[in-house]
Amino acid sequence: MGFENGFIDFERIEPATRPVSERTGDFREIIGTLSDDEVKIQAGRCMDCGIPFCMHKCPLHNAMPDYNQFTCEAEFKKAYNVLASTNNFPEITGRICPAPCEEACTLGIHRKSVGIRSIEKKVVEYAFEHGFVKAVSTTARSFKKVAVIGSGPAGLSCAQQLTRLGHKVTVIEKNDKIGGLLRYGIPDFKLPKDVLDRRLAQMELEGVTFITSTMVGNKEKLEKGIRNDATHVVTAEELLNNYDAVVLAPGSETPRDLSLPGRDLKGIHFALEFLIAQNRENNGDGDNPISVRDKKVVVIGGGETASDCIGVAIRKGAASVTQIDYHDELPQQVDILKVWPDLRRIKRTSTSQQEGCTRIFSTNTTAFNGKDKISSVSTVKITWQPGHKFTAVEGSEEVVDADIVLIAMGYAHPSIPLIEEFKLETDERGNIRADFSGELAFATSNAKVFAAGDGRRGQSLVVHAIAEGRKCAVSVDRFLNSR
Repeated sequence: MGFENGFIDFERIEPATRPVSERTGDFREIIGTLSDDEVKIQAGRCMDCGIPFCMHKCPLHNAMPDYNQFTCEAEFKKAYNVLASTNNFPEITGRICPAPCEEACTLGIHRKSVGIRSIEKKVVEYAFEHGFVKAVSTTARSFKKVAVIGSGPAGLSCAQQLTRLGHKVTVIEKNDKIGGLLRYGIPDFKLPKDVLDRRLAQMELEGVTFITSTMVGNKEKLEKGIRNDATHVVTAEELLNNYDAVVLAPGSETPRDLSLPGRDLKGIHFALEFLIAQNRENNGDGDNPISVRDKKVVVIGGGETASDCIGVAIRKGAASVTQIDYHDELPQQVDILKVWPDLRRIKRTSTSQQEGCTRIFSTNTTAFNGKDKISSVSTVKITWQPGHKFTAVEGSEEVVDADIVLIAMGYAHPSIPLIEEFKLETDERGNIRADFSGELAFATSNAKVFAAGDGRRGQSLVVHAIAEGRKCAVSVDRFLNSR
């Protein structure tokens, strides 16, 4: 159990975070990595409590007590092997996962939980630095071919698992580089793209083939706000004829919009239009066409995408950033004994929000104002009613000045042209219909087509996407072996 009295003798160690005054001047990674000595202490606080709720709450069911023990003993290679046995991309989850495992840590009931995410990041970074991360080879080749559509975390984890099971896998991506939102949606200050590239290099060595700038379906029907670099189109018929199975992992791409008066004014953009353009700029692919320098930026939405917009806008020199969130402001803390081991509904402040942002809660946007271009946003305070309904508070109308508005209200469903191309059934929310468990897990209404990730479950966490990709690979392998 780590150090015998580790959970008593040592306090949680937080990784070093770059100061605001320094980090807002560039896009380099904000949060550092623990030292060898720090991570041993952090891991040594694990109680090995007998009922590992951390493992239960992790969608990947990472074996935290086991790799904590190895880390505490400075057996980093063994720690990495344990971690990699359940998680294809710990370098990603160690950076951007909200860590439900830490919320479920037994030590966290009466003290600060074990810093599981920081341990995960350190272990995998140590593994890359010391050459422990190698291509996994297999001699059991099936000669079965699988096409994976989409190169986000679900598609990539599924592709890697299927390749290791001996199948020939081709990943098809409509944009010009592999990675999905890992590549273009998440800012570099949270996830540097060289972190992604080194893992993709491993996958290529293992035998995964990547095809970019290729779309499946009618690109003329692509919904507004979805990035598409495709120069080539492939049909469902071609894929079904040329592959033994097809996995759809498109993510939940269609952005939620605000159909309000003034929506067509210039200066109103979907969040990903701004974030993708900035990631491309950072990669040397031209300037971000959405300029926010010296402008008043309003971000509508309360999630991680909204937070990412805030951080990027501040780095691009915005005069001010205001976040409008229609959710109520949550308390700073709750009675842990009433909610543990579940995720606590408390007010959280992201690193981007710490950098200088006005947050407005319980507020609904009612109109966009301006002549030709946006000049302000009309809002009203709201109160929430049972059934996820709200009512406006009479007399609470306000106007917020805005030169740029970024709509970051989440995503409704996967792109419809892809679903139509395969003639698949969908659920009531427009997601691809496929069961999560059972003999037909992840199988769609077409026997040769499977679905995993946000395109199946709706928008969720990266750790859920990786877990779904891995489980989908098991179902696809069973299907291929039965033929």
